[in-house]
Amino acid sequence: MTHGQPLPRRRSIFRDDEPVIQSQPLLPGGVSPLFGDPHSWDMNGVIRRPANLDPTNWKIPFHGLSPEWNLTARETAMIWLNPRHPAVLACGIHLSAAPRKVTTIRPRMGAYRAMATFGSTRQLPSDVTRWSDDDFKQYIAHRCEINDPGSGGAHVAVIRALHQLRQALACGGLQKDPWPGMTVNQVLGIASQPTIKTPAIPPDVWFPLVRAAWTYISVFAPDLFRAQEFWQEVKAKARRVRTAEANQLFETWLSNPNSRVPLHADDSPHAGAVNWNVLSWMIGIHPKALCYFTILTSTGRGRRAAAEQLVSQGRTQRGILHDLVEVDRPDGSRGPWHPALSPQELWTECNALRAACYAFVAALSMMRDSEIREITKGSTVEYFSTPAVKSTKQKGDADLPTKHWWLIEPAVQAIDTAARLSFHEELAFGSLRSVKPDESFDSADVLEDFINRINLNCHVTGLAKIPSGKVLPHMFRKTMAMLTHDFPGSEIAVGMQLKHVATRALANRTTQGYMEKDNNWAKHFDQALADRRFERLRELFDADTRGETIGYGPGADRMREAFAAVRKKAEHLRETGQARRGDIQVEHGLLRRTRFTIRFGKLNHCTMNDDDPTGAKCLEDAIVPEGHRGPLPDRCRPSRCGNSIIGPEHLPIWRAEHTSLTQLRATPKLPPGRKALLDEELRDVEIVLKRVDEA
Repeated sequence: MTHGQPLPRRRSIFRDDEPVIQSQPLLPGGVSPLFGDPHSWDMNGVIRRPANLDPTNWKIPFHGLSPEWNLTARETAMIWLNPRHPAVLACGIHLSAAPRKVTTIRPRMGAYRAMATFGSTRQLPSDVTRWSDDDFKQYIAHRCEINDPGSGGAHVAVIRALHQLRQALACGGLQKDPWPGMTVNQVLGIASQPTIKTPAIPPDVWFPLVRAAWTYISVFAPDLFRAQEFWQEVKAKARRVRTAEANQLFETWLSNPNSRVPLHADDSPHAGAVNWNVLSWMIGIHPKALCYFTILTSTGRGRRAAAEQLVSQGRTQRGILHDLVEVDRPDGSRGPWHPALSPQELWTECNALRAACYAFVAALSMMRDSEIREITKGSTVEYFSTPAVKSTKQKGDADLPTKHWWLIEPAVQAIDTAARLSFHEELAFGSLRSVKPDESFDSADVLEDFINRINLNCHVTGLAKIPSGKVLPHMFRKTMAMLTHDFPGSEIAVGMQLKHVATRALANRTTQGYMEKDNNWAKHFDQALADRRFERLRELFDADTRGETIGYGPGADRMREAFAAVRKKAEHLRETGQARRGDIQVEHGLLRRTRFTIRFGKLNHCTMNDDDPTGAKCLEDAIVPEGHRGPLPDRCRPSRCGNSIIGPEHLPIWRAEHTSLTQLRATPKLPPGRKALLDEELRDVEIVLKRVDEA
């Protein structure tokens, strides 16, 4: 191993008293950290922090570095924050004008620490400029061994910055790139088009989670808001009073026939006992100012006895509300959805409701976590006559433009519910505490807490238990993109929601990756498709039973024969006493067991039997791909195939096509070849319409 001679040290191009934020606006009252601070640059209150980031992640730390490494780290961070700094330009370095984000720079400072540690354990020079290309390559190989290769991007970026920014670094930087001409993926040994690693949420988790979220929003939320308003009113009226006035308030409360004594929940350490603290508040006595129901005095014990007299009369309630919504429980019983909504439980349930709103919006909007958290109060609007929400698009755009995400009405309700909970001045998904309106939260943590709470209380709430497993914010986006993939036009809709509108959705590999099927959902998709296909077949059967026309063509005749056979078999079962008379379910049950193949389409239906494709025009003289079963839709000839059914719903399309072709055929001076093609298309359409007229 050989190392070059150290270059002479230079002074930094930045002054110690220079502010590090010069290329972006400061928040009102914000004071920028200074370049000379060797410990940490705290950006909280200095520049705008995304709503989904914890304040800890809005700092750039330089701890754990020697003075030489520390200066180099601060210099590169300074350049990334101010790429058009006059001193940087004077060094002949011309970078993109957009400053790097704190969340980009922070892990790169961690890469400096990791690189310094690697050098010390391998007895490499403390001067990084004396490392050889092989040293850097061994370091990256080491990072790929201990971590996922994809996490090595920050380490490669730091090493290359030592070369790219060498003219502006006091250490002199690296004189050459260890990997000239190679992309970061090539350096890390990653495929140029990596697959999306985000897993979809399994269906056995997705469905109970989304249903639980919607139940909280649509069923439990009204009770929580009532309880919140009641408790705020109670606390506002309670006063620090003397004993004489407290006695008067207590007597007034006792004489009110509507007064109820609040009890602890049955599953609490004080199960069924009077909640004396809540009772004091409800009476109007501030409990911290006067221990009104103390057991240490005879008068206090007497007051307790008076309240317990109401308990013996049944005038009680669990918690601060007595009329919570009732639900059906797994054991067959019915009761309130919460055992006792005490003030502490109210706080916990409001947290759960906020998590439910977040999960529901994440599931049904395909917004990123950062974009959901940036939703402001009053941002639900109509966009092209469709409900939508305005939020800030975070990824891939330095200007952070406002974008619209189309939503369904329940998702709008979820956002409005979250906004009603939030004490933050602007954000819908904000703090739940008025004393800390700017308090943040971790989205992944609230999802985990929500699932745990559902599973803990499912015996009371009646909600289905959610299987254990990791559920992270970005997994909702992946799952919904995959679910919408099979719907017509979904590549456009998903592309719009994922904001990949600049290129056609299917040409974008990221969008394709999000829309790829997941094995956990395969069985569910197949069953759902089979159920929907049978539902439509049953509708045709019922229409044929009523004597209505279900279609035209040889395929329709064969289908009517199959339906007639089902009805005949059902009648035989009734005559022999094997089925009840008048029960249409007999026919439907037989129909489900009948081996009748049908594929529903926009222009016709296809009844081709995969095991006996004789007569299928689409397969004649065709090269069938290996392993393929079924018809070839792109070669379908509805007018000439014996498997085709033209349904009543298809006729308007065929008649409109006939009118269009006829008008086009009458165009003067058409080329002979074009006329011949139009004549052939007209003949096909007329064959179809002739079958209809002759029926």
